Amino acid sequence: MTETGVRRHLLGIEELEKAEIVAYLDEAERFLELSRKPERKDASLRGRTIINLFFESSTRTRSSFEIAGKRLSADVINLSVATSSTTKGETLLDTVKNLDAMHADAIVVRHPASGAAHFVADRTRAAVVNAGDGLHEHPTQALLDAFTIRRAKKKIEGLVVCIAGDVAHSRVARSNAHLLLKLGAHVRFCAPRTLLPAWSVKAFGVEVMDTLAEGVDGADVVMMLRIQNERLKSAMIPSTREYSRTFGLGRRILARAKPDAIVLHPGPMNRGVEIDDDVADGVQSSILDQVEAGVAVRMAVLHRLAKATPSPA
Repeated sequence: MTETGVRRHLLGIEELEKAEIVAYLDEAERFLELSRKPERKDASLRGRTIINLFFESSTRTRSSFEIAGKRLSADVINLSVATSSTTKGETLLDTVKNLDAMHADAIVVRHPASGAAHFVADRTRAAVVNAGDGLHEHPTQALLDAFTIRRAKKKIEGLVVCIAGDVAHSRVARSNAHLLLKLGAHVRFCAPRTLLPAWSVKAFGVEVMDTLAEGVDGADVVMMLRIQNERLKSAMIPSTREYSRTFGLGRRILARAKPDAIVLHPGPMNRGVEIDDDVADGVQSSILDQVEAGVAVRMAVLHRLAKATPSPA
């Protein structure tokens, strides 16, 4: 913590106290209202420089961080790793040293290696936001998911949340479990046994189920995860057709949830695999609400972290 009472970095949900999580969600409410106004600018970060450093593909996360920074009046730089010096052999350490020499105020980093965000944070004066590191965490996704749930259900404590799909390769599942448990929700992980993580999810504090019908039964929130083909090491599922038949969320399975249950998905969606069109686009879907919440939550994150860093001279 800094003298302002705000952490200098946002590297994961696991390290946050409940009060810090609630503070992010409360601040995001203000920025959601701002985002819905004709004039969407806030001058909080005028004169600050934010660098989006993405070593993995991203649409929603990267664009929402860019929009969030610009709505806060910051100068936002997007670095394309495909055309950067990393393709010429530059190490992550040298990349960070160069960005630090340019006096960036915040670095938003996504990297395929777990722990990369912590590595960057230990080697820069800038505030660092973890936008996803390997199989470790994706804290702003968990915050925006919680924000969406709280707005739809008016609370989080006591809710039954089913997180279903490729849990083994999902940093989203990990961050959401940390956050939702801290806020008093009952969390279920639901996946084929080959797609449950190697670490003990029972010790993690969640209920484990290996059929989708059982996982969805009586749930207030159903969060579907995509099959992450880019991370699969071997044939963990027979085929996408078979997976869709047993773990795809359609209306028939969704009917087992509570009548007012909402459906979430962190994206990108594999329609017809883990989720049917009539569910993704149905009345219980809050997926586009998540997208809208992403900008507001990331504005709140950047705004709060700015309090922990000195103003530019």
